[in-house]
Amino acid sequence: MSKPVAVTDANFTSEVLQSEKPVLTDFWAVWCGPCKAIAPIVEQLAAEYESKLKVTKLDVDNNPQTAMQYGVMSIPTLILYKKGQPVERIVGYQNKDALMRRITPHLS
Repeated sequence: MSKPVAVTDANFTSEVLQSEKPVLTDFWAVWCGPCKAIAPIVEQLAAEYESKLKVTKLDVDNNPQTAMQYGVMSIPTLILYKKGQPVERIVGYQNKDALMRRITPHLS
């Protein structure tokens, strides 16, 4: 069963942008309440869609460069990357059904 992969400014390109599969990156921070609320959903997505989707998490406090590069102003922000390009941006807490409506079209 797959879990989200922790990524950093240093390995973001290799882990996310160069991935063969679409990658959902959760930009989060330890102190963020909505980030804690969405974390179990992000973990479920990593487990349920591991054959179609890679799920990563980036701590914005420890990795500000990547967060700034992608214009992450509020957290949680989930960005779906496909072939190295951001194709979907989800800002704030969303339930699993709402997340899947935004992500599923990009998984084919």
